[in-house]
Amino acid sequence: MIRQQHGAFPAKYSGPNSLQSDKEHATSRILTLYAGFQITKHWEILANVESAGGTGISDALGAAGFTNVDVVRNPSLGTAPYVSRVMLHYTIPLGGESTGAGSTDATRTPLSLAGRVPVRRLELRFGKISTVDFFDQNSVGSDSHFQFMNWGVVNNGAFDYAADTRGYTYGLVAELYDRNWTARFGELLMPTVANGIQLDWNIARARGENFEFEYRPELLPKRSSAIRALYFVNHANMGSYREAINGYLSRKDATPDIALYRKQGRSKYGFGLNVEQELTDLLRVYGRLGWNDGTNESYAYTEIDRTAQIGADFRGKPWRRAQDKIGAAFVTDAISGDHRRYLALGGLGFIIGDGGLKYGLEQIFETYYTAHIWRGVSFAVDYQRVSNPGYNQDRGPVSVVGFRLHIEDAVPFGKFARK
Repeated sequence: MIRQQHGAFPAKYSGPNSLQSDKEHATSRILTLYAGFQITKHWEILANVESAGGTGISDALGAAGFTNVDVVRNPSLGTAPYVSRVMLHYTIPLGGESTGAGSTDATRTPLSLAGRVPVRRLELRFGKISTVDFFDQNSVGSDSHFQFMNWGVVNNGAFDYAADTRGYTYGLVAELYDRNWTARFGELLMPTVANGIQLDWNIARARGENFEFEYRPELLPKRSSAIRALYFVNHANMGSYREAINGYLSRKDATPDIALYRKQGRSKYGFGLNVEQELTDLLRVYGRLGWNDGTNESYAYTEIDRTAQIGADFRGKPWRRAQDKIGAAFVTDAISGDHRRYLALGGLGFIIGDGGLKYGLEQIFETYYTAHIWRGVSFAVDYQRVSNPGYNQDRGPVSVVGFRLHIEDAVPFGKFARK
């Protein structure tokens, strides 16, 4: 459960997709039941059911780096439980190294039940998944249950990853593991319209392809490191910012409307760089860079075309709170020239649009403290300052204070696990 609130902030004007400038508060909650069954040593079936309720401030509109990643952007979907993930997971040992020195201990998670895995292996997953369960992962800046809350912090905002409104899709993910590197590929379904709940099952015309290479060098003695390079390309029924602008300037349209200029088969591509480094037993740092072409509309995640972020976390052992954690991150987001002109002329995206735009970089500072209360119970206090929300210098800055309660438990039953 996350509760957030902000006070009144300056705004020269507001539009349909603006962050509300009067003080407001909102509470969201997500309930999740994870289940898995280890069919054989290498075969697993994994699933989970969710129920999402409540809202975000301003109905999750007005900031490209929105402040609460748990919010479902379409409240009309309701709170009825839904299947968020269900997948077959198959592990293929390579080189006969499935036992002894050829294997390594693994932590059981909702996405993998094995306690020991081959060092060299191919993992295949097929079914309903979340793309960012596997791509653009970062141990310092990806876990919204215990770490940051902002969309632009927990994920690379320029990674317009394949997903429906709730953040899930269907497809295949393959991961090839070796001793100090991993290569990933995903072929995944795209929604039929931007930020839509329905997925397009015709992969000949609509799909998201994702490639990531992860290298784990020992940059510092006995300290873990990771460098991840990402490339993605999406094909879908996308609108063109330039065509929407031209339609308005030619007086064909009363306002710029990208939905009028959608065409099947258009693409959006981009790149990401994701690094993390352990500095001491208590301190870790991370960073991300992201870029996409910004020619066609933001489609599945959020309206960010370029991003740069840096952050760190620190464990609370020095003050005798070894399971507590404090973190901080700074993010700068930007959009392409066509994207910003579209918004300046009064166009709306699926998350931002003030009816006008005095362009500036959207900059976000976030810090949190997560306290372990008892067993699987934790409580966090979070502060975010968003400058130029929606890339608009005529609005903000705004300070958002948040509180998060997280409760989890695991009940094993033979080879069955629930969380």
